[in-house]
Amino acid sequence: MQYYLAPLEGITTRIYRRAYHDCFPPMDKYFIPFLSPHTKRGFNSKELAEILPENNKGMRTVPQILTNRAEDFLGTVKKLTYYGYDEINLNLGCPSKTVVSKGRGSGFLADPEGLDRFLDEIFAGTEVKISVKTRIGKADPEEFARLLKIYNQYPLEELIIHPRVQTDFYKNKPNLEVFGEAVKASRAVLCYNGDICSREDARSIEERFPQIRACMIGRGIIGNPGLLGEIKGRGPAEREVLRRFHDQIYEEYQRTGMGDKNVLFKMKEIWGYLGGSFPDCKKQLKQIRKAEKADRYEEAVAGCFD
Repeated sequence: MQYYLAPLEGITTRIYRRAYHDCFPPMDKYFIPFLSPHTKRGFNSKELAEILPENNKGMRTVPQILTNRAEDFLGTVKKLTYYGYDEINLNLGCPSKTVVSKGRGSGFLADPEGLDRFLDEIFAGTEVKISVKTRIGKADPEEFARLLKIYNQYPLEELIIHPRVQTDFYKNKPNLEVFGEAVKASRAVLCYNGDICSREDARSIEERFPQIRACMIGRGIIGNPGLLGEIKGRGPAEREVLRRFHDQIYEEYQRTGMGDKNVLFKMKEIWGYLGGSFPDCKKQLKQIRKAEKADRYEEAVAGCFD
């Protein structure tokens, strides 16, 4: 079984990916959080930092694009191929209301005819390998049967399925019955995504769906960066490794010159997940959330690790 790092906007940045890759068992693929096409000739500095090959050395990285306009998708693909990328992922899974309201991400799933036309145009317009990350519908799991028929018409490199509908966001349980139907009927290679938070969760998916070759992990790995090691039988990550991982991220963000306020915002986003690995540190975790100065933050973090 292969394992992929899911793209979480604002969290799995190049800095996070590098620190993870340096400290823990490596992922087979790292998906770069979505790029939204714009009219600029090239990428802006933030986007460029994410996709530059030198910032992703040693990692199999796959950029993701969020759009419902074929010409914008193809324009961004052309820019990415300049940097050597041979696989691009289409985001049909983001459940954010601001994204969905514009008919993008999982909002695009509510327009199957438009989605079919879009896929027809992009596959005709490029030879780059295209994978798709999708939910199973906008509001009803029954929508997925039609969506899968559309996906089956195209030579997808891979179909990554998060078996929830958009209106679930991340609530309710993944619909494994619908995923099972996809395993039977999909012409594309499948990857499972959703609620893999323990070695037992991963083993359950592997045993129930032995036909699939890959799983994508997002929130589970952010909450427990040592999860893949546990899945591979290496045991929990040592506290010193977690500290080294944290410090590498923190120090790299500080080196960007974005200022303490923005650095702390980034780190607090990560601790929103990582805090679950420190159940006996409620006081220190509260101090981390409230910290407005770097020294206060560092003191609280030291309390967690000590």
